[in-house]
Amino acid sequence: MEGISGDFLTAVLTYWPFVAMAIIFYFMLYRPQKKEQKKRELLLNSLKKGDKVITVGGIHGVIAAVNKTKVTLTVAENVKIDFELAAVTRFQDQTKQDIVTK
Repeated sequence: MEGISGDFLTAVLTYWPFVAMAIIFYFMLYRPQKKEQKKRELLLNSLKKGDKVITVGGIHGVIAAVNKTKVTLTVAENVKIDFELAAVTRFQDQTKQDIVTK
């Protein structure tokens, strides 16, 4: 009996650092990434015509049209540019950004 509990204790002491590292990995890397991904998805799903946004390339514009994969921005009078939906990084208005991503 004593040999079994000693073997169990040895196994626990041997593997607990790996378990602890896995837990730390989850809370330090995986969970925050999932939260950011969820915020990004909320942002992209909330885009609508008339929103002022900024793209990955730093182009500021007003959304003229939006669908599931593409967004059309008006960047100047009579100048419209089509972008992939994923190219939109944030709203120009920080208060709207905060409302959407909370």
